Amino acid sequence: MKIKPWYAAVEAFGPKSGDVWDSYVKQSGLKQLIEVITLDGILCNDVIRELTPEDWEHNVSEDYVFFYFRDLDYLLKRLGNYDGVSILAIVRNPDDECRTQSFDERFVFQGYDLIDVQGGISALTNCSGFEKAFDNDELSNVGLLSTLKRAREVQKLLCKNYPDNPHANCNIWAIWKMTL
Repeated sequence: MKIKPWYAAVEAFGPKSGDVWDSYVKQSGLKQLIEVITLDGILCNDVIRELTPEDWEHNVSEDYVFFYFRDLDYLLKRLGNYDGVSILAIVRNPDDECRTQSFDERFVFQGYDLIDVQGGISALTNCSGFEKAFDNDELSNVGLLSTLKRAREVQKLLCKNYPDNPHANCNIWAIWKMTL
């Protein structure tokens, strides 16, 4: 499988975030975290918040993911400064395991997130846990699941056990982080 990721620039969320980080770790109970890597727009806001006319030539512009880009070079140029920014490569609902897939040596695979299809909230790191679907201890030190198999199991368990929760209907996102 040849990976064709999209790219996102989100605000980094970790110990450098200060009191907000300390409060989050305490409230979430996710003591294993060294940072959160997610597409959750509340925890890690999109860095680009307004699109320029030129952006529309490079962004995804489908399914309400307007702030994801197909062209990494364009995104990096558009950003200019990466301080406090996580550059992510992402694949929505991958068909195959992504842990061993490589497409660009600057990116390291981080894991799988489950983002609700309606509001962009992570079921893993921003919903206070779903104990009938997964245990918080199985999340990595960046708040993600490590295998596609487990992500699919959790996706099914969320829908089965929490059918009325709007954050339980999720897409699986494979996430790589750029190491600058």
